[in-house]
Amino acid sequence: MPSDTSQRRIALIGMGPRGLGALEALATRWPRDAQPLAVDVFEPDPHPGAGPNFSPDETPHCLLNTPLRDIDIPPPDFSRVGSFEMRLDPPADPDSFPTRAEIGDYLQARFEDLLALEHLDVTLQPRRIEALRSCEAGWELGGDAGWNGPYAAVLLTPGQPAVEPDTQWARWQGHVARGQGVLAQAYPAKELIAAAQHWQGRTVAIRGMGLSAFDVLRALTVAQGGAFFDGQYLPSGREPTRILPFSLDGSPPYPKPETGALDGKFAARLAETRIFDAAISEASQSTPYTARRLINAALIAPVTRILRDFGEEEAAAQVADWLDSEWDAPGSQESTGPVDTLRHGIAMAEGRAVPSIGYTVGQVWRRWQNNLRAGFNPVMPPGETAELIVGFDEGLKRYSYGAPVGSTREWLALADAGLVDMRLAADPAFDLTEDGWEMTAGDEVAQVDVMIDAVLPDADISIVTAPLIRSMLEEGRLVPVAEGLGAQTLPDGSVVGVDGAAQPGLYLLGRLSLGSVIAADSLHDCLGAAAGRWAEGVVRQVSGEEMAEVC
Repeated sequence: MPSDTSQRRIALIGMGPRGLGALEALATRWPRDAQPLAVDVFEPDPHPGAGPNFSPDETPHCLLNTPLRDIDIPPPDFSRVGSFEMRLDPPADPDSFPTRAEIGDYLQARFEDLLALEHLDVTLQPRRIEALRSCEAGWELGGDAGWNGPYAAVLLTPGQPAVEPDTQWARWQGHVARGQGVLAQAYPAKELIAAAQHWQGRTVAIRGMGLSAFDVLRALTVAQGGAFFDGQYLPSGREPTRILPFSLDGSPPYPKPETGALDGKFAARLAETRIFDAAISEASQSTPYTARRLINAALIAPVTRILRDFGEEEAAAQVADWLDSEWDAPGSQESTGPVDTLRHGIAMAEGRAVPSIGYTVGQVWRRWQNNLRAGFNPVMPPGETAELIVGFDEGLKRYSYGAPVGSTREWLALADAGLVDMRLAADPAFDLTEDGWEMTAGDEVAQVDVMIDAVLPDADISIVTAPLIRSMLEEGRLVPVAEGLGAQTLPDGSVVGVDGAAQPGLYLLGRLSLGSVIAADSLHDCLGAAAGRWAEGVVRQVSGEEMAEVC
């Protein structure tokens, strides 16, 4: 093996769950009898392994959208931490939804376990990296304390860095800067809870009706002293007077099936799954037209069978038409109002109502997420094909990334109590006023004092403002797969530059490579196969089997 110390030193920038998955994969693959591999981890967050999204000190009002029965993140063989469910005290119901803080505490413990390994020499650097440059021996990293390196390999796992505000939010920021109205962010939720203590008697709007909106609603209600009892909300008197969630389509997401038994009714058969595996592998390397045809064909059979099992013969005959509409205009088939959507979603999740076509498609698609990644991620799909399949997956998230049914019941109880008003939910118009905003939808008008942003930014790498990513874009080290998507990378995470060639020793994993990969917004993806492919590539490179000159 090479004796040059730079060839035995690598860097990881970012140590949230994805960085943790990468480091565990590396520890699993680096030979125990080899010279220890030096790994510098750059992470300013005080909870390495968890990161801000799963901070162990976050409020318990923030829940995962995955039930305990579906959390499958076993620790590596060398770990002394044990499984997540074993750490829960008291033991939890498999159908319950753990808190973000609970999973964050577990992930941080797994990172701390890595520090005791002898075959990896891991050093945590609580610093932010803002620049990167190539050198004769590899890569150097720059931050407020100067330059570090050289490193044979550098992995970026930036999560969701800061982005340029969209036109609407930028205008509102200027408005509030002049002292008119209040803007707030959904996270950290503990900061939102503290700010909301001063919003009694005010009207609060929530921009975005996805999963984050559930956390925001709890921050404004139960975190202010209210309580849910027997399907009703009992206010404390410290809540805002009126809460107005809104989005472009005005529709909340659908909850997941409440029990494992009900969820099992949406399972595809082995033969159906094998057909999908073959279809997604071929689709990912085909034209958009062919990709759409292949994926439709794989979905129609299990969805039709499941609907017939529920006695829905008429719906079963309409699956192909529903899918065609979904590709062209996601969500356009659903015309019920937001409150009715909540009620119908709860009824389907509880098994009191037969599932709709969309709900059935979404549950089958959710169960195929790992298969989707396995067929899409190891190849480099053509840009237009990647854009099409990613768009289809993103559209189905209203079903496949559904909320806990208990959280959906809470939202409905708040609407029934009149605290949450959904009459302005669908794409309202806004005028700026001296005190905030005037919000209008049809004949409904509301005066808004506080605006909370609960929208997850797009994975569009061109709008990222974080200095490191921005500089790499300007230097041509990062290029998008297609307009509005993430960076071009190879299956092992190698970054493809503007010249179309991989840059040896430079890697990117996660959401900012959406289009090169798919379904990246998942804890299971962070700790999954992508981390393994990266680790295998780095071990080959650093051990000398695939050494290459950088400069």
